[in-house]
Amino acid sequence: MQIPSHGSLMNALAYVAGGAGPHPVVILLHGFPGNERNLDLAQDMRRAGWDVAYFNYRGSWGSPGGFSFSHSIDDVASAVAYLREPENAKRLRLDPSRIVLVGHSMGGFMALQGASADPAIRGVAMISGADMVGELEHLQSKASRAAALSQMSVSLAGEGMAPLSGCTPDGLARELSEHAPAWRFPSKVGAVKDRPVFVVTSDDGLAPLDDAFSNALRQAGDTRVSELHLATDHAYSDKRTELSHAVLQWLETVK
Repeated sequence: MQIPSHGSLMNALAYVAGGAGPHPVVILLHGFPGNERNLDLAQDMRRAGWDVAYFNYRGSWGSPGGFSFSHSIDDVASAVAYLREPENAKRLRLDPSRIVLVGHSMGGFMALQGASADPAIRGVAMISGADMVGELEHLQSKASRAAALSQMSVSLAGEGMAPLSGCTPDGLARELSEHAPAWRFPSKVGAVKDRPVFVVTSDDGLAPLDDAFSNALRQAGDTRVSELHLATDHAYSDKRTELSHAVLQWLETVK
């Protein structure tokens, strides 16, 4: 299917659970640029009774438009709005009042941005959530702003830009700088501290910032934050079964 977002139609998939429903629904958000799509998790979620919506942000993987982090944040809101439309909820046999955001890497960043802006989102799970603004600020603490932007640009380019259109590594790095500190994970604590949050980390170097976010949630009084560390790589290559089991267990607590 296609999901409209600000004049473009994003390429999307819907995994509809068996039975009449209505089913709770996960919006599954991919990272940068989106090589790991976690669609094995989508199938497992569907088997457990969840609908799953997956889409490619504008300007990524053939979806029309230009890619940017700001656009992608807006795209998440567009996907939520699409699922809440009564005709779409009926067609997909989903319950629009039970939407959960689950994201990997940059998708975790997008999930947190989306949940913090929408109090009706039931919960958010971040799998190796990438606090890219926090990483940029860390680079700036050790070098000049110009040097930090250059390093961030090189890092983004190294992830692979071929599936993305309408953007450059330099432009994306500047965008992160321009939106700091509003996009940093700690700035979202107050907005999500009363909802279930699942923070999954691995040995990919992202754990320190994610752990700091979990600790900040607890200090703010969040009793529904859960954490899991799996000793594996960024794609959870040899821990897919464990990852799926953990996410499904957490989703049961959100229902």
